[in-house]
Amino acid sequence: MEHEPPKSRARIWLSVLLLIVYAAFVLVVTMSPIPVDSGYQNAISKALAVAHRHGVPQSFGYNKLEFTANIAMFVPLGFLIALALPQKVWWLVLVIAPAFSGAIELTQGAVLPHRFEDISDFISNSIGGYIGAFFAVLLRAVVNARDETVVRRAIWEYEQGRFTV
Repeated sequence: MEHEPPKSRARIWLSVLLLIVYAAFVLVVTMSPIPVDSGYQNAISKALAVAHRHGVPQSFGYNKLEFTANIAMFVPLGFLIALALPQKVWWLVLVIAPAFSGAIELTQGAVLPHRFEDISDFISNSIGGYIGAFFAVLLRAVVNARDETVVRRAIWEYEQGRFTV
């Protein structure tokens, strides 16, 4: 009786490694004593003016840009957390992403004098984590469907005597 071949751990190792690197990046950005956009208000205003001239609505100002940037920053984090977790408990990212964001916001408010906690940041970060988790679940579903098709095809070819190695 043959034993089942070992499962590949490449997805776990790679996603955990990338998660550690990316989480460190997020912490560097969010825990720096001075906000990342400090000193760049003029450049941000110019970039928004260019965007407005090219069709972005005038209502899309600095606050909406920051909200969108916070969503974007947490998409990879949610994606990597969901990939690192076992498939049965991917939903834990729905707790982990907001918890991570909440810890960041509370630390900013308590420890960093030039930073402050912001419920809007918490919400946007959580949304980004959820979007990332959605894409990870979607990717896993696509890969699983493809793998099942490949295995079914190999079994069919083997049964037909067409199996080649």
